[in-house]
Amino acid sequence: MEGMTRGELAKKTGLSMATIRYYEESGILPAPRRSQGGYRLYSDDYLVKIKFIKDTKSLGYSLKEIQEVLHLLGRDMDAETLKEYVRGKIAEIDNKVESLRSIQSMLKGLLKTPEADIHNYLDSFRKPEN
Repeated sequence: MEGMTRGELAKKTGLSMATIRYYEESGILPAPRRSQGGYRLYSDDYLVKIKFIKDTKSLGYSLKEIQEVLHLLGRDMDAETLKEYVRGKIAEIDNKVESLRSIQSMLKGLLKTPEADIHNYLDSFRKPEN
C-alpha cells in the first residue's frame, strides 16, 4: 500500500483524524486517492499542505482564507498575488491593533473613575426596582 492512512497522517502532523476529515469535507484539503480496498491514501504532499495550514493558522488566517490561498497555489499562484494576500492580512492586523488600543484606552479611563462614582454605579444594580 503506497501512501499514508488518515491515522498515519494524523500522527505525522499532530492533527486529529477528525480535523483531517473536517478539512477534507470542507474542501480545504482535496480528497485523497483510495486504495483498492477503499482506504484513503495520503501522499507526502498532504504533509506539506497540512504544514502550510498550521503555519498560516498561527499567523491569523481563517480557514476560509487558507482554503482560498491553497486553491490559488494549486493553480500556479504568482509571487505578487501571494504578497497581496500577505499585505491584506497585515492591514487587517493593523486595524485590530488600532481597535484594541482604543479599547485599552477606554479601560484605562475607567480605572481613573472616582471610587464614589464606581460605588454609585454598582449600587444601581443592587437597588430593587419599584
